[in-house]
Amino acid sequence: MSDTLELACDLIRRASVTPEDAGCQELMIERLQAIDFEVTRLPFGDVLNFWAERGQDGPILVFAGHTDVVPTGPLEDWSSPPFEPEIRDGILYGRGAADMKGSLAAMVTACEAFVLDHPDHRGRIGFLITSDEEGPAADGTVRVMEWLQETGQKIDMCLVGEPSSSAVLGDVVKNGRRGSLNGHLTVLGTQGHVAYPQLADNPIHRLAPALSDLTRETWDEGNEFFPPTSMQISNIRAGTGAGNVIPGTVDMDFNFRFATTSPVEELQKRTLDILDRHSLHYELTWHVSGMPFLTSGGRLVEAATASIWESRGIRAELSTAGGTSDGRFIAPTGAEVLELGPVNASIHKVDEHVEASDLDLLAEIYRQTLEKALL
Repeated sequence: MSDTLELACDLIRRASVTPEDAGCQELMIERLQAIDFEVTRLPFGDVLNFWAERGQDGPILVFAGHTDVVPTGPLEDWSSPPFEPEIRDGILYGRGAADMKGSLAAMVTACEAFVLDHPDHRGRIGFLITSDEEGPAADGTVRVMEWLQETGQKIDMCLVGEPSSSAVLGDVVKNGRRGSLNGHLTVLGTQGHVAYPQLADNPIHRLAPALSDLTRETWDEGNEFFPPTSMQISNIRAGTGAGNVIPGTVDMDFNFRFATTSPVEELQKRTLDILDRHSLHYELTWHVSGMPFLTSGGRLVEAATASIWESRGIRAELSTAGGTSDGRFIAPTGAEVLELGPVNASIHKVDEHVEASDLDLLAEIYRQTLEKALL
């Protein structure tokens, strides 16, 4: 078993369901300190984080990732225990294999190989690791970034180990993400008996035409880097449970995944315009869980895509599709941010898995990226 695969298995054995770390970070820290990384542990609240750095001057390339994983779901649905890594027919099974303990292992062994070849390398290498990515993400990367700014430190390039690949390792690299804007709408009416609608005001009926307009609206056309902005309804709740009662309110949750072409303020205004057009009596609250970011080019893009080509013979596609990631906390500081990791088909699912051989290939891509970006 290779060093990368063995380390991935050791990490998977630790049941680090968010926000627990279960010893994963100390395992990584021990390996990094052995190759002369200086480590600062940064616990915030119930969340463990650490920052590690090697090198004296020049640009810094930071590996960013998370040791926490999502819950397993019913254990009986798994073909093998989720926290007992198992390799069957060349496939590594276990919670976190793809998201993202396989990437963490590859990051560490890539640095070990790089430092062995280049003990006095130019530039600096960093690690920003959290146990709060799959949860609220309130005391993780965002807090570490605040600490870095307070201490006068800046990230130049950041490689996030999120599982970006689609069909085969290296076919897709995420060079940005859409923003995420959440809305909670309450439409107010008057409760009453279904047999006397003239004495009530049904908020579901009032919402329906507005909802039709919201879902048919073209918010923007996207651009060369981002798909068009999408508005999706996630929850609608109304009613008392009785079949003969008109409800007094209806609640709706919705989300915009938006491109850089549509500012938050514009999406909010256009939503209000549609609701007001239908004379609704409503309450609406907003929450931005992430702003869009983009790394259109630069040293990191060139280094990562060239490394994939040389290692895999694949021309990687640059993509901004998918959900949010911790890159949203790092990119606003001016850093080049890319996400590069294993195939994502099984993430958050029962029997999460990766091709075992892909982890060694990923470590080699990371190692070559270090060489091309720093040397």
